[in-house]
Amino acid sequence: MTAAPAPTPQTVTLKIDGRTVTVPKGTNVLEAARQLGIDISYFCYHPGLSAPAVCRQCLVEIKGQPKLAPSCYTPVADNMEVFTANEKVLLARRQMLEFTLVNHPVDCPICDKAGECTLQKLYFDWDSKASRVDVPKVRKPKVVDVGPNIVLDQERCILCTRCIRVCDEVAHSSQLTMALRGDREVLTTAPGQKLDNPYSLNTVDVCPVGALTAKDFRFTMRAWELSMVPSICTGCATGCNDEIQFAAGRIYRLYPRHNPQVNQYWMCDEGRFTYHEIHEGRMGAPTVAGAGAPWEQALGAAAHKLLAPLTHDRARVGVVLSAQASNEDNFALARLAFDGLGLERAYVGGRPPRPERADKILRHADVNPNAAGALAVGRGQLKPMAELSADLERGALRALLILGEELSLTAAGAQAAARLDALVVLACHENELVRAAHVALPLAAWAEIDGTMVNAKHMVQRLRAALPPAGDARPGWHIVSLLGGKLGFNLSWTEPRAVFREMVDKVPLLRDAQWGRTHVPIQLRFAGSRG
Repeated sequence: MTAAPAPTPQTVTLKIDGRTVTVPKGTNVLEAARQLGIDISYFCYHPGLSAPAVCRQCLVEIKGQPKLAPSCYTPVADNMEVFTANEKVLLARRQMLEFTLVNHPVDCPICDKAGECTLQKLYFDWDSKASRVDVPKVRKPKVVDVGPNIVLDQERCILCTRCIRVCDEVAHSSQLTMALRGDREVLTTAPGQKLDNPYSLNTVDVCPVGALTAKDFRFTMRAWELSMVPSICTGCATGCNDEIQFAAGRIYRLYPRHNPQVNQYWMCDEGRFTYHEIHEGRMGAPTVAGAGAPWEQALGAAAHKLLAPLTHDRARVGVVLSAQASNEDNFALARLAFDGLGLERAYVGGRPPRPERADKILRHADVNPNAAGALAVGRGQLKPMAELSADLERGALRALLILGEELSLTAAGAQAAARLDALVVLACHENELVRAAHVALPLAAWAEIDGTMVNAKHMVQRLRAALPPAGDARPGWHIVSLLGGKLGFNLSWTEPRAVFREMVDKVPLLRDAQWGRTHVPIQLRFAGSRG
C-alpha cells in the first residue's frame, strides 16, 4: 500500500472510511471523499456554487462529534476520521430522501428531467422503498412562466436553492427567491422580477429535478435518446466548452462542459441557441450564376472565373479568411492564396463586434469564435473589413475568393462586391452575398466538422463533428483542396488532422498547439497595425 503524502501547511491529511487521503486545506469532506472514489449523495451542493447545506442529503459521521455533519459544508481537518456509509449515516440519508419525496409528484413518465434526475437516481440506487405517505400531497402551481426561456413546476421543486445561487453568484442578478414557509414554501421570482438574465438557462442545468425546464427543449426529446459529442461554443470569442446533444441528425440542445480555464460550469443563453443556425437557411448544393450545379461543374466554373484576373491582373485579386471558420479551413485557404496563387490582398471577415453584450463573466464583445486563429494563420497580411470595403469602393479589386458568408461590409462595399468580375464564396448559409456570387460552394458548419479554433485567451480548442454535413456541403479545407487542384496547386490532404499537422509545422504562432487543447501565448495584429 502506498503511503499518503506528508501533510504541509497547505494540505490536510484525514481518514475517510478507513482510507487516508491528503487534500488542500479548505477542501470540504464531500470533495475529499470524491478523491478516493467515494460517492456521497447530495442535492443542494454544486462545486461551482456556495454550499448552504440545506438538503441534508450528504450527512456523514465524524468521529468525536455527537451529530451527523453535512459533508458539503464541513471543511477537512488534520487527523479527522469520517464515516460515509455506516448504518447510522445511511439511515439518516434514507430518512432525508423520504422527507424530500413526501410531497414530490410521481410524474417521472412525463417529466423532462427523467433519465437525468438526481432524485430519481438516488431513489433507485439505494432506497426503492414504497412510500409511507397515506395523506394527500401538498399541491403547488404547475407550468409557471417565470421568464422568456424557462418554465417552473413548483410542485417538483425540492427547495435546494441551486437556481437562486446561480442567479446571485454567476449571473449577479438576484431574480429568484423562496416564498412562504413550511411545506407551502415555493420557489418563485423576486417581487417585480422575471428570470431574464443572459445566464438564466444555467438554472435548468443545476436543477436536480424537473422543476425548471427550458422552453426550447421542453417535451422534445428524452435524455437517454440523445447522443453526445464534446465541442466548443461558436457564439463568441470566449469559446465556452460544451456538449452537443443530438439524435437522428438533429441537434436538440447544447450543454456546458466543465473547463476551469474557460467557462467553469457555465454557458450563456445566447450561446446555447447557436445550434438553431445549423438547421436553418443552409446552402445544400453548389450554385453557378444562382442555379444549382454538380460539384465538378461548380469547381470548374470557379476556377475559370478566377483564372482570367489571376493571369492578367493578379494584384487586384483578393482573398477573405473568416473569423467564423476553423483554423484548418483558414489555413487551407491561406496556403492556396499565398503559396499557390501568390495573392497579396488578404482580409479577414466575420460578424461585427457587439460591445453591448460584453460582460465580465463569459460574454465577449467579439461574436466571432476564431478571430485569433484566422489572424494566426494569416501570416500578418490580413486586413480588417473596413479596408476591404474601402478597396471595393475605390475599384482596387477585380476578383474575390471568400471563406464564409459573414462579411460586415458597408452598403457601398457590398454593391461593389456584386459587380466584381469574379466572386467565389464558400458559404454555410444563403444571404445577399451568396446570391450575388458567380459561384457559391456549400460549406459544412461548425457542428459538422472536426477541427480547431483559437479563443480570446489564445487557447487552441477542438471542434468535433456531431452531424454529417447538410445536403452536399463539405469541410472548407476539402473544398479549398479541390479548388486548388483546378487552379494548378496541389493540396493533398485527406483528413482534417493532416491539415492541422501541417498548420502547426508551418505557422510559428501555433507551433505548440496539439490536436486537443493547449495555451498558445501569441500576440495578434491586423496587417499594418501598430497595436
